[in-house]
Amino acid sequence: MDRRTFLAGAVALLATPRAAGAQQAGKVPRIGVLFIGPRNDPLSSYVTAHEEGLQELGWTRNRNIIIEERFSGTMEKMPAVVAELVNLNVRAIVTGPNTFIDVAKQVTSTVPIVMVYATDPVGRGYVASLSRPGRNITGLAWDATPEIAGKCIDLLTEVRPAPSRVVGIVDPGFPDLALRKGAESAAKIRGLTLEYVELRGGSDLSKAFATISDQRANAIIVFLGPTLYLLQGQISDLARKHHLPTVFLYREGPAAGGLMSYGPNLRDSWRRAATYVDKILKGAKPGELPVEQPTKFELIINLKTAKALGLTIPPSLLARADQVIE
Repeated sequence: MDRRTFLAGAVALLATPRAAGAQQAGKVPRIGVLFIGPRNDPLSSYVTAHEEGLQELGWTRNRNIIIEERFSGTMEKMPAVVAELVNLNVRAIVTGPNTFIDVAKQVTSTVPIVMVYATDPVGRGYVASLSRPGRNITGLAWDATPEIAGKCIDLLTEVRPAPSRVVGIVDPGFPDLALRKGAESAAKIRGLTLEYVELRGGSDLSKAFATISDQRANAIIVFLGPTLYLLQGQISDLARKHHLPTVFLYREGPAAGGLMSYGPNLRDSWRRAATYVDKILKGAKPGELPVEQPTKFELIINLKTAKALGLTIPPSLLARADQVIE
């Protein structure tokens, strides 16, 4: 046997098991999980919850499912990241909130998109209706959010009687108009003035709180959006320094030092999204899977922050809390 023949045979022998492995791997369904920020960010615990939900349904990473996680550092990179997932032939893309769903919707109209927490999915054109989405998008939505924001305003009046001015901190990249409408209606009923301050990034924090101080606000409601979520700790710290109670729409807010939160459990939403992936992988069409809405809303209170603000939480409110952080 000459050297050329020997090398050719060796290459063939080495290539055979790789090809077989590639063929076997090709039979394993692949899904994409789209998120913002690095994998070690606290936000990524939601992705872990999603994987746990898949495991409960019999899907184990790298055994019978491949999970392509993509943590885009900025919104500008999102379209390229989604396109990469589409080119990998993923069977579904799991993502949320609206800003991420918007990008995924623009990039693909064929790959199923599983929403983790969308607001106003019908109005934004994600689905034809909640009961029958009709397109390639389905999942979970906070369609009842006006009531959530209104409840947050009510909670602020319980811990700080008769506040005259409330400021809503909003992410301009996350137009949660339904939430604002609910807050505005509740504020009007209570005779409160509700104004907004935009926060585009950490560099805007000092300016935002200078504006809040100038407006002589008595309390703050922190709305939704990736920017506000990532800055929740800094927002909470500055609010305490300005002696202002805060209410968030997710439990991580008071865990980061805010006063209260009222809303669905985001971690549960990510876990629940796994049920949609499971159905899609088993042949269900996303357009025929009804969009789910949260049925449980949690009230979380941080007593340590209340003491720092010199506030006494009414016993009746403590009794209603799902969790009290001491």
